[in-house]
Amino acid sequence: MKRVFGDYAYGPGPREGCWWDQTCDIPDMPELGGTIRADVVVIGAGFTGLNAALTLAQGGAEVVVLEAEQPGFGASGRNGGFCCLGGGYANDAWLDKRFGTPERIAWRRAEVAAVAHVGDLIERHHWQVDRHSQGETLLAHCPMSLEDTAALENYGVSPEYVEQHDLRSEGFGGKFHGAMTMPIGFGLNPRKYLAGLLDAVLAAGVRVFGGTRALALAPDVTSANGRVIAERVILATNGYSSDDLPPWLNARVMPAQSNILVTRPLSPQELAAQGWNTDQMCFDTRNLLHYFRLLPDRRFLFGMRGGILSSARAEARARRAVRSSFERMFPAWSKVETQAAWSGMVAMAWGRMPFVGKLPDQERILAAMCFHGNGVAMGSYAGHLVGQLALGNANVPRVMQEPLARFPLGRYRRLLMPPIYAGLRLLDR
Repeated sequence: MKRVFGDYAYGPGPREGCWWDQTCDIPDMPELGGTIRADVVVIGAGFTGLNAALTLAQGGAEVVVLEAEQPGFGASGRNGGFCCLGGGYANDAWLDKRFGTPERIAWRRAEVAAVAHVGDLIERHHWQVDRHSQGETLLAHCPMSLEDTAALENYGVSPEYVEQHDLRSEGFGGKFHGAMTMPIGFGLNPRKYLAGLLDAVLAAGVRVFGGTRALALAPDVTSANGRVIAERVILATNGYSSDDLPPWLNARVMPAQSNILVTRPLSPQELAAQGWNTDQMCFDTRNLLHYFRLLPDRRFLFGMRGGILSSARAEARARRAVRSSFERMFPAWSKVETQAAWSGMVAMAWGRMPFVGKLPDQERILAAMCFHGNGVAMGSYAGHLVGQLALGNANVPRVMQEPLARFPLGRYRRLLMPPIYAGLRLLDR
């Protein structure tokens, strides 16, 4: 495999200590052996791949899912559990210029549909996923206007605002300058959601194989010990994609590390000391944003974009950095122990938008990827859309059909990250 980071980033080290692993068991799937046939083979058993498989199976297709490790090994099993608006970084002005206002609004409504898609799945299957939070709250890290006049046009809702002097009384204790709550989205335990998805997929008759790394996609999908003959292939590997599987993908995805910690449960006295008692999931206005929420069991989850190097030492540095930011933002909890810490890969696109569609040079292969750190909702929905596309009846927003562009510097594109991160940190001061 040909990937941007070193082997450590894709191995077990970064996810050691992941809190979600302690909350829910997911059975290991058997390794593929021999030759089998299917209508569609899905590569990747995370939110995107399992949603694609479920949609395909419900549409009457015979489906096989191949996972290099085990379901949820990648970002789907170790993210922050924010089911919210997002998935792309392009602003309204750029989208209007590139695609036109109707297509921009169609994309923004797809963000809403993505959250609803996950919520509908949870309700329909009665999954217990520790759901909480009425939408998502943006907290200003510096004096600035949070007014979002485009929200009603884009999302059909009006945000709610809290002035700085009212933040503590609303449970947002900290050095913030105001808050804006978008009443769309919720928090969840991502591993419990993934476990529900896997159960539903298996119940629908999908064959899921773990420990089965795809080594070639054409003419058949092959692994070390098996082969799948299928009419269609769906790539759902996101930040864990390989640049040479298929070759078209080379330099079109930029993995980025994200680090998370979870504290021990906080006492009522500790919560009062910081002035934080809201169940809202939150993020701040920094370019290299922090995201955080009080979990239902009163542990506190805190995450931020991680390092740009791949090794055990770099991982340790990144974990120290996220702890330092946590203590700086929530000083009353500086003595509260970290109970779990880990990292994972999200995926960025040069065009700043996710992709759902057929690969330009291979009609047989489809892909859904690049959710820019918002994979719970948009990764799930993109999986559903690419599954519909494989069935021949998808209505994918045009914004999401734009083929992924190559990053400058090709295989050396990771060299872009240090100056970009340095510049964003300066802007965030």
